[in-house]
Amino acid sequence: MVNDSIIDIKELGFQWKTNNPFLFCVHHKDAYPKGNGKMGPDASLLAGRKIGNDFEVKDGWRMYHGQEIPGFPQHPHRGFETVTVVLEGLADHADSLGASGRYGNGDVQWMTAGEGIQHCEMFPLLNDDRDNPLELFQIWLNLPAKDKFVEPYYKMLWKEDIPIIQEKDDAGKTTEVKIIAGAIGDVKAVAPTPDSWAAKAENDVAIWLIKMEAGAEWNIPPASGDILRSLYFYRGSGIKVAGKEVPSYKAIDIRPDHKVKLESGNEDSYVLLLQGRPINEKAVQHGPFVMNSEAEIRQAFEDYRRTQFGGWPWDDAAVAHDKGMGRFAKYADGKEEIR
Repeated sequence: MVNDSIIDIKELGFQWKTNNPFLFCVHHKDAYPKGNGKMGPDASLLAGRKIGNDFEVKDGWRMYHGQEIPGFPQHPHRGFETVTVVLEGLADHADSLGASGRYGNGDVQWMTAGEGIQHCEMFPLLNDDRDNPLELFQIWLNLPAKDKFVEPYYKMLWKEDIPIIQEKDDAGKTTEVKIIAGAIGDVKAVAPTPDSWAAKAENDVAIWLIKMEAGAEWNIPPASGDILRSLYFYRGSGIKVAGKEVPSYKAIDIRPDHKVKLESGNEDSYVLLLQGRPINEKAVQHGPFVMNSEAEIRQAFEDYRRTQFGGWPWDDAAVAHDKGMGRFAKYADGKEEIR
């Protein structure tokens, strides 16, 4: 044990290791150039890139599985949830239920895959006269066995609706916390999807984005002792956690029942907090499926081959919406939201 409040400090790679009930988190940060008029990058996609599986960060950006527009074309999921937090840039969504959307620059998409869904996530580059930076987190949150086969559901948490608290320390330095899930005092997050592990208050799931001004101090309030709580320090010159110096791009597991003091270094510090009560069941992941046994994984692949989880109602596997469209969501029941 590092000290009374810190359990462990770990390195962060591309796919961040997380604690139960989370499965992992990926931090995507891409310095995309100006667009080519067709929502792709105005740059060669041939020299030094493995198109269709481009994760090498050449020139500071990746195409992922996209052929012309960066992103992740049509693919299936079953048995868990994705929480996609877009800090900068845009994401285009389309799925096998006929739902679609464009969101970003602070918006969050919460999707319960449940019994099975196909979706695509593309990153359209709308600016043809300037760069198109993209930064997002995709967080995988598990479902318990009893909810693995719930009906798929997708919900937008628009940036205008996500609560933010701001606190000043004795020196007047500000800490800002965006509450995507959970609560701080009387300030509660927008409700997640209805069958989420986070939808039950007793599971104490929290997803917070913490931004601390250089030199700021802030105390993380204590929670119950039977949850797991981790910090992901992803940007800044350094931070102190319970008095311990921690460099950037580290994960810090902390005691949830302690009030833990954070002290920002000589630059602004950015931290993601994930916490929740563990799902005390065996989790088996294989590619896009997360179940409770190898047999259920095999069944998921068989079900997908047989049903395609409802098929794909779109003409393209890599759906990108019209360039002139703004932020919107269209749900499977026909409801639409325009932002």
